[in-house]
Parts: sequence; structure tokens; C-alpha cells
Amino acid sequence: MAEQSRKFFFAADTQKVIGGLSRAADGLVVALVGLIAFWVRHPGAEVPGYYLAALVAGVLLTVNYMHLARMYRPSALQRVTPQIGPLAATWTAVMLSLIALGYFTKTAITFSRIWVALWFSMSFAGFLLVRLLVAWQIARWRRTGQFGLNVAIVGAGEIGQQLVRYLIGQAIPGLKLVGVFDDRTTDIPKQVEGVPVRGTVDDLVRFVRDHAVDDIIIALPWRAKDEVRSTIKKLKVVPVNVRLCPETMGFELPPRGFSSLAGLPMLNIYERPLSGWNLVVKAIEDRILSALILVLCLPLLVVIGILIKSTSPGPVLFLQKRYGFNNNEITVYKFRTMHHDPAGEARIAQATQHDPRVTRFGAFLRRTSLDELPQLVNVLKGEMSLVGPRPHAVPHNEQYAEIVDDYLSRHRVKPGITGWAQVNGLRGETETPEKMRRRVQHDLYYIDNWSLLFDLKILILTLFVGFVNKSAY
Repeated sequence: MAEQSRKFFFAADTQKVIGGLSRAADGLVVALVGLIAFWVRHPGAEVPGYYLAALVAGVLLTVNYMHLARMYRPSALQRVTPQIGPLAATWTAVMLSLIALGYFTKTAITFSRIWVALWFSMSFAGFLLVRLLVAWQIARWRRTGQFGLNVAIVGAGEIGQQLVRYLIGQAIPGLKLVGVFDDRTTDIPKQVEGVPVRGTVDDLVRFVRDHAVDDIIIALPWRAKDEVRSTIKKLKVVPVNVRLCPETMGFELPPRGFSSLAGLPMLNIYERPLSGWNLVVKAIEDRILSALILVLCLPLLVVIGILIKSTSPGPVLFLQKRYGFNNNEITVYKFRTMHHDPAGEARIAQATQHDPRVTRFGAFLRRTSLDELPQLVNVLKGEMSLVGPRPHAVPHNEQYAEIVDDYLSRHRVKPGITGWAQVNGLRGETETPEKMRRRVQHDLYYIDNWSLLFDLKILILTLFVGFVNKSAY
């Protein structure tokens, strides 16, 4: 699997999440230190309710004041020394606000002054420790290319060259131009302002699989309508942000809003389906639920393995190469449902009704989808999700990519054990392109409308309609 697919975040996602984690850490420092200071002052005593109320107010004021002071920006978190002064001023403002609140509510006299002094000094030390750890982690991510903004540009002509010069001139910390790509074969330079020209748009699609790329900017002249459309179509398959430079805004394209990069307005065309906290939530959902389901189903897995062995010679598991996230190959695990034929496994064909290759017990496993249970291991490994587009065998993937528009866009998220298409009855053999088109339409709807509740809805529907299906054979 390509290196990028092993990374939990893209570089831009790392920047989004680090601020949120810093907020949570600051709030935790305020709360924990306040409790510790109380027990230092009053060993073994129960914390009164008004002390807890003061801690809650302290947490809320701290994260909001520090946000207003712009202390959670990635650029501010990269170095500790410049933060000391603003940190001291902000934390002092929090304490003064609490003192004023205590004065106006006539509760100030109920709090221990020693506790307040301990809380103030120890929390400040805790804030510094948090920032030391954050700065250290950011430095690690910088060395591995996981922190910053990695940008690829399509177009080595006049517009692309102007864009490269503009971005370099802005000298934005963390912004890195990883390459320029152009489909032309003549009259293109080997580099633009020191940024290498790395090949065609097809080369860019392959480049994204193996390198960290956060944004792709199409910098082509607006009059090259066919070229722009062709480029956008090719870039549908990559799980990164795709933007148009201003000159191309006049085309009838599917924009997803406007944004800016270094102050330059951009028209968004595609955006990463899952990023930032959504990516975190999805990963936590997958790991926790898959581990729980695997533990609960362990006796069933053992029984199925014994029955497969006793009813048909051959291995218990069937391993098959399929395309996963970002079109990277993964090895998918399934219970073996067909007669073991090492020579015939190279000829991959979809199972059909009354397929002689399927064993009697295998037919039961396929009808009930129990053969898919070993893919919980794929989920735990981070190669698949519980919910997502179903992965197909590599030859089938390549076949349908040629005849079904947007087919490869399914790979902008991790494949799933179950999905929106499956709970809507789109399972089993896809002997016609129309059946696959309907499946792809449902998959793309899921990608564009993902939410945690949508995932939970699909998982619940799977229990009732997703396991047994007359088309699964």
C-alpha cells in the first residue's frame, strides 16, 4: 500500500485537528489542576459544588479567551517562546474575569485564596507543558510532511507560471509546491520557478497515491474549455481538494463554494469527502464498533471456520486483491465459499445463480453475508470502514471504470463492509452496466452526504435488510 494511505491525516487535516486538540488540552488542564489544587489545600475533602462551578466557568472562559487571542492557530502553536507573553496575559484575564464574577455574585469570599494561587500558577505551568508537547509534535509532523499545505498545480503555461510566482512570493509558512503537471507534450518547461514539472494529469493521479497532496489547483486558460473539463474528469478520483484558478470560473462546473489560498480567490470543484474531525469521528467509529462486533461474533467465527473445513477441503479464508482508498490495492479477507481451486482463482468471475463453484455451506454464507465477517480485520487494520462503497475485485474494478462514469470516484473514501447501495437492495451480481450505475449512484450519494447518523442508520438497516438478500449468491 502506498505510504500516503498509511497516514491517518492529510497535512491539512493535521492542521485542523491540532487546534481542536489544543483547546481540549487547555480545558483539561484548567479542570484537573483546579481539582489537584483543591486536594492539596484540603486533603481528602469532597469538592463543593461552587468549586466545580468555578472550574466549569474557568474552562469555558479559557478556551474562548485563547481563541479570541488567536492562540490556537497552527502558526502560533509551532513555537513556545512567543506564546509565553500572550498566554500569561490571557490566563490573567481569565482569572480577573472569575474574580469579578465572584465579586458580583458575592461568592468570592467562599473560595480559598491559597487554592486560587495554586490554580493560577499550576495551570500556567500546565499550559506551557501542553505547548511544548504540541510544538514537539508539530516538529515531528513537519519532518514527515504531515504538517503544512502541499499543493500541486495543473498547468505549466502563463497562468500556471503566474500562480507559482504568486504563491512563492507570499512566503506562507508550511505551504509547499510539490509539482506542476501539464498534459501538453511540447513547449513546456522542465521547471517553473524551481518547482519541477512532473508530467501529465494522469501522472498527477498516480503521484497523489504515493505522496501527501492536500490541494490541486487547475491553472489553465478559461478558453481551453475541453482541456479543463478533461482535467476535472480525471481528477474526480483523487481524495484531495481540487480548485480552479479565477480565470476558469466562467464554465458550467459543479462548484462547492469559494475559498482563498494566500489571499487569492479560488472556486472549489471537489473537496475531500472526509477531513478534519469528520475523519477522526469516522476512524473512532470504525475501530470501536469493529472491535466490539469482532469480540461478540468470535464464537460464530470459530463455528463457521470449523464447518468450512469439515464440508470442503481447502483454507478457511479466501484472500483477494481489491482496490481500496485512493485506488490503492488491499487484500480483503472473506470466508471461503467456493470449492478450493488454486489454478482457477486467477480467473476471477462474479458468482452467478446456481454457480457450481459455490459449496452448499458457502451458498448459505453468501445469502446471509456471513462470509464478509472476516473483513472486520480489514477495518481494524485501517484498510476498510464498516460503512462505505463495497470494494470489487481488481479486474472488475478496471472493467467498470471504463464503462461507468464516476465509477472511480467511489475510491475517495475507504471501502466498507456494508453501504447505502447494499441496504437498498443493490447487492450480488452486476451483470449489466445499468445495475452497476445504480450502485455507483448510491455510493456517491453516501460520500456526498456522510454523517455519523447516516452511518448508524445504514448499520441498523443492515441488521434488518442487509444480511439476507435474494440477489446474494
